[in-house]
Amino acid sequence: MELKRVSYTTTIVFLAFIVALVFPVAIAQSPEPAVAPTSDGVAIDQGIAYVLMFAALLLTYIIH
Repeated sequence: MELKRVSYTTTIVFLAFIVALVFPVAIAQSPEPAVAPTSDGVAIDQGIAYVLMFAALLLTYIIH
């Protein structure tokens, strides 16, 4: 059984072809993350809590 000799140029062309196929996948960027919701309810709850705390502080100050 005789082995075929592969020329240096053929090897370089083959490797260049493989790199050309793989390289774009390697530098591909993932899609941007979704935009955060403008109001998730936590900010509203926290705002209400601050208003109630301020009202309790004001009421306590007035009573004393």
